[in-house]
Amino acid sequence: MARPQVAFDVGIVDDHPVVIDGVRAWLAEEPGVRVGHTGDTTADLCSGTADVLIVDLNLNGRLVLPDVGALAAAGQRVVVFSQFTDASLVMDVLDMGASGFVAKSEGQAHLLHAVRAAAADRPYVPPTTAGVLVCDRSPVSPRLSQQERTSLLWWFQSMSKASVARRMGVSVHTVDMYIKRARVKYAQVGRPAPTKADMLARAIEDGLVTPGEVARSTRRPPPPA
Repeated sequence: MARPQVAFDVGIVDDHPVVIDGVRAWLAEEPGVRVGHTGDTTADLCSGTADVLIVDLNLNGRLVLPDVGALAAAGQRVVVFSQFTDASLVMDVLDMGASGFVAKSEGQAHLLHAVRAAAADRPYVPPTTAGVLVCDRSPVSPRLSQQERTSLLWWFQSMSKASVARRMGVSVHTVDMYIKRARVKYAQVGRPAPTKADMLARAIEDGLVTPGEVARSTRRPPPPA
């Protein structure tokens, strides 16, 4: 028996009404997917606007890459849906913490796969992104944001996610998003880290944390509740 689909909300941000209408129609065919917010600007958007936001990069003549980064840093899952497929731009989108990038030319199937994967905090790499990652000459370590690095380091230091959240001044949900997003990035470069131990091993391999840092932290008294 097939498992029931988990319901989630999607927002669509694009400055072309025909694109919003088309994506809304595609999503209407998906069980459990509800379209909530739609608009042509990222102004006033915040983490939690929707479970997944589909965002065009060029809104009203402005490249909104910094807005994508701010939303992702706040814990919002963002799937960029853009006609721009320049390799450096795609890498910038991923570096900013977006959950995925889908070229508009890739159409319905890839966008829906990317949205469902983002909602489940799973990796999905459509052809355009795959091509960019294959051609990228940078090391195979994923490009983690500062928030992702910080949350991982403190989580490795035997802190609960609640303690990490208090120390970072964010919600537990946001900390969980940072960790899941780091896990997705490792999977995207072919180095999956499904457990905390796996993630720690990857972080040590990449020099994000040293065994000494983790060992010292375990000897400290726990932070106050």
